[in-house]
Amino acid sequence: MEVRIGVRDVGREVTFESAQTPAAVRQSVTEALSGDSAVLELEDEKGQTIIVPTATIAYVEIGVQEKGRVGFGTH
Repeated sequence: MEVRIGVRDVGREVTFESAQTPAAVRQSVTEALSGDSAVLELEDEKGQTIIVPTATIAYVEIGVQEKGRVGFGTH
């Protein structure tokens, strides 16, 4: 599942594939934003850790669908 994190005052998103369930990611985000934590810490499907300061998070999209194909083909 794809996770996108928008960071304030930065033109690019932090985008990665996560093996975690949408519910687990949602819980981590909610706990980081509502608690006293200074960072949001998530893990991608390769085991790498992504750390984003909670004060700079603009939005989080969980489970974004794959982008559509470009072209004139039909299914």
